[in-house]
Amino acid sequence: MTTNHGPRHVVVTSIDRTELDLVDQLAPIGTATVHEAIGRRGYVGPEIRPIQQGRKVAGNAVTVLSHPGDNGMIHAAVEQCRPGDILVVANTAPSTHGMFGDLLATSLMQRGVRGLVIDAAVRDTADLREMRFPVWAQHVSCQGTVKNTPGSVNVMIRIGGQIVNPGDVICADDDGVVVVARSEAAWALQQSNARLDKETATRARLEAGELGLDFYGLRDKLAGMGVEWVESLDQP
Repeated sequence: MTTNHGPRHVVVTSIDRTELDLVDQLAPIGTATVHEAIGRRGYVGPEIRPIQQGRKVAGNAVTVLSHPGDNGMIHAAVEQCRPGDILVVANTAPSTHGMFGDLLATSLMQRGVRGLVIDAAVRDTADLREMRFPVWAQHVSCQGTVKNTPGSVNVMIRIGGQIVNPGDVICADDDGVVVVARSEAAWALQQSNARLDKETATRARLEAGELGLDFYGLRDKLAGMGVEWVESLDQP
């Protein structure tokens, strides 16, 4: 996004969001199931980790493109947030600055935001956990920031190798963060529910004593790859 005078910095004030009915049904399913159900896509990677445990959320992405060490555009993004949103912050280069803390969380909670995903650092983590504002971040750091560099809000960003557009569904829990494109949300829910049904049937078979080694066909597959079952290493 450039002009004759250099990069164009914008705050987009009107975005299309995924219906919250769909978003709310995806939330309890969990990222592992959603990720598998949509073809093992959307995972932002192991570098983006939760600072808390036991939270499982989904929401519409409000996106921020920031300069490392500068959180001014996060403040600009707060105004654009609505109930059911998740703020997703990407930086133009690697950053370990603590770009977000309890004060920004207070603003977001007041607007009904469900959480934060950021490829930099957060601070005030004990306060954030006490406030029950969930965060998935690449780092934790007390290092401060400035507010001197322009960026953009509600534009396409890339975080952890995944493209995030405003209004995409962000699913996040103890296992990480998965992005579901807005255009695929209904299909993703259908596929995820089908996978849950399959997992329920599989769990029943395991509880009955069956081995995944057999009903997944792994015994023959492993044997075909040269794996041998022997009573001891002394067996010829």
